[in-house]
Amino acid sequence: MSIRHGLLALLERGPRYGSQLRTEFESRTGSTWPLNVGQVYTTLSRLERDGLVAQDGEDDAGHALYSITDGGRDELRSWFETPVDRTSPPRDELAIKLAMAVGAPGVDIRAVIQAQRSHTLKAMQDYTRLKAQALADVPTDRDEVAWLLVVEQLIFQAEAEARWLDHCESRLVRLAAAAATEPSSGSGPGAGPGDGSSTASGPGAGRGASRTGRSRSRLRR
Repeated sequence: MSIRHGLLALLERGPRYGSQLRTEFESRTGSTWPLNVGQVYTTLSRLERDGLVAQDGEDDAGHALYSITDGGRDELRSWFETPVDRTSPPRDELAIKLAMAVGAPGVDIRAVIQAQRSHTLKAMQDYTRLKAQALADVPTDRDEVAWLLVVEQLIFQAEAEARWLDHCESRLVRLAAAAATEPSSGSGPGAGPGDGSSTASGPGAGRGASRTGRSRSRLRR
């Protein structure tokens, strides 16, 4: 989430001070991503250092005001016009948790998935309830419309996560069924295709790792 660009967007509407920016940011996003004043002023200091904002006197109450500069407007315009980069996805705690749970001793990964699914569906219900409240009266204020867009994104995200969890569970069931039908590995000369050492040293060794490596490199590009 770009707090930096969010503050620039608010400053384009006119000079603001730190607490005012925090309040307006949270109002626009429905407090989904709360900020603290220290975080706001740290970001403002960096924006000022980069020539994107400048101090612009004080208001009647003595609050230091900040204004966006021409450089800041150029930066903001570029942000709006440039798609959000998806080639280097941020770390996702749930994906990391499931990746680490696969094969971890003493971990029932299906139980982990089911617990997460219950939590995700509950969150989706809560978001849907918030959306219904927002639509009870037709949103007309810009902050109300902005909050509606944010809560709808949260709903879609929760729906996608629930579908992905269903897919994960189905894949684990298929893999478990496939493993159960494989011949058991042996330690003698007659060991069959299920022998781990024979598979690792056979002509097909490394193909799966190679495919995975290629996929990872494409993600990093």
